[in-house]
Parts: sequence; C-alpha cells; structure tokens
Amino acid sequence: MKKKLSIVDIANSLNISKTTVSFILNGRAQEKRISEELVKRVLEYVKEVGYKPNSLAKSLRTGKSHIIGLLVQDISNHFFATIARQIEDLAYKNGYKIIYSSTDNDTQKTQELITMFRERHVDGYIITPPDGIEDDISDLIRDGFPVVLFDRYLPSVPTDYVVVDNLFSTYNATQYLIDNGHKNIVFITYSSIQTQMIERLEGYEKAMHQSKLKTSVTEIDFYASADSIVKLILDFFEQNKDVDAILFGNNHLGKCGLKATRKAGKRVPEDIALIAFDDYELFELYTPAVTAIAQPISEIADNVINLLMERLNTTTEEQKKQHITLATELIVRDSSK
Repeated sequence: MKKKLSIVDIANSLNISKTTVSFILNGRAQEKRISEELVKRVLEYVKEVGYKPNSLAKSLRTGKSHIIGLLVQDISNHFFATIARQIEDLAYKNGYKIIYSSTDNDTQKTQELITMFRERHVDGYIITPPDGIEDDISDLIRDGFPVVLFDRYLPSVPTDYVVVDNLFSTYNATQYLIDNGHKNIVFITYSSIQTQMIERLEGYEKAMHQSKLKTSVTEIDFYASADSIVKLILDFFEQNKDVDAILFGNNHLGKCGLKATRKAGKRVPEDIALIAFDDYELFELYTPAVTAIAQPISEIADNVINLLMERLNTTTEEQKKQHITLATELIVRDSSK
C-alpha cells in the first residue's frame, strides 16, 4: 500500500519547515508574510503529488471537525429518514456534514455509538434518545458538546429539544372520532415510558374522559415483529367485537393495523374508522386513504439544525435551554369519515 503523504514529507521534499507548509495549506501565508513564490511552489507540489490533509489531525488543531453526529431510532422509518435527509441538507449548507446511525431504541447500542462519535471528534449531537441514556447525554453536555434532542426529551436532563404537541394531537384526533359518533375507540400504542408516547396516551385519555367514554388501550412491545403486531391486533378484534374506531400511536402500528383490518374482513370506515399518528405517503394512496396526524417535518428539521448551529457558533457556556414545541395537522381522509 502506498504511504500517505504528510506535511513533514512535503516539507522535506521542498527543503522548507513543516510550519511553513502548514501555514500555506491553512491559508495563513499572507498573515505570516510568506512569499508568493514559495506559496506557489508548495501548492503546485501538493497538487502534483495529490496530497490530502488528514481531517482528524486538522480537527485536533482547529478544535472543529465540522461533522455532526445524528442518532435516530430507525433510519429506515419514513419519519426519521425524511427528517434525517433534511437535516443533512441543512447542515451541509451551514458547512457541516452528517454521520448518522440507528439506535434501534437500544440503550447499549446508543452508548457505543456516542463513544464512536466522540472518537471521530464530532462537533455536536442530534439525538432521539432511548430510555436509560440520561447519564451519557449529561456527560456530553458537561464536556461542552452541544446536544439537541428531537421527537422526545429526557425530563431529568436539561437539554435543548424540538418536539411536537403530542398530547393535543391525539386529543384532537380522538375528539374528531367522538364528534363523528364513535364511542368504542381504542388506542393502540407501544408499551413505553418515552415522553412522546406518554403524551399521546394522555391526549387520547383526556378526550375520552371529557366525553365520559370508556378508554381502551392496547400496549405492544416495541421489539415485536410486524407479523406479531398484526396477529395481536387480529386477536384483539376477536375479543372486542364492538370496537368502532382505532387510533394508532405511530405509523408502523398504523401499517400493521391496516393489514390486520383487511385480514379480519372489516370495512373501513363502515365497520371501523382508523387514524394513525405520523403521516406516510402510502396512507394517501391506500384505499380507503388513511387519516393521519402529520408532523411538520421541514419545520422540525429547520428548528433542530438552527438550534444546533446557534450552539456551535456561540462561545457562552451558560445558556438557557430552548424547548420548542410545534403543532401537528390532522389530515382527514376516507378512513375516518
């Protein structure tokens, strides 16, 4: 394997100091009063030998890698994939590149990924945190790294975060079903203590209690396979013949619910009305088209990257943490009419 050239190699080949080469390559030649003739000779040689600077070494010298670490629950999920892409584009416009990974909502994996990002000297972190990661996030903040959480937050850790109004979103969707005459409304969600899932449950329960209707909540293990979720919903249909509407806690549960509804031979919306949290492009194409709570993806991405850029470009350590809550939109389609 061909040895990668270093600044020392260039300096030795041109019989000049490595400091002079470094100043020239970092655009400080004029400041250091290095002659134009020498600058030209160094740059021509660098071009001739195809020298590429060591980005890690540069980050150690400058204290900046211009890389952001993005950790999401599942990059294959439509919601996270779309936001990650928009964050990547916005970061690039601000002179930063993104490296991202999926945590699979696994605490140990998230800890290992944070360690990996630290080793790569990323400048800041954007994270959808799983349970049990509080100490690791606190360590990042204590060590001076800007951290912005989105989709959910950690109540015990003071961080910047961007979320949507989950409680009102499910309250509004449930109230819509009630106003359309539905009384036996079930909420199918994940068994989770994460803030976004707790607030979605609270919104459903608030609407049901206000209308003096009986709540019915089915909680599903986060790690259950799609086939298992479909079977669980089919079993639920068998045991609860009077259900006339379902609100799904996220779009993956919604997709599984559509499969289960079709397998059960139920007509939508004649036999049962359906609403899913998180819109999904296939929901509009499905027959009947699925009513969904749409999160403002572009607005989330804008706020996340702007908040992180603000932190990266500010030297003041003591700053009040910003908590941004955005509104969602209930997009009414045929599945709930």
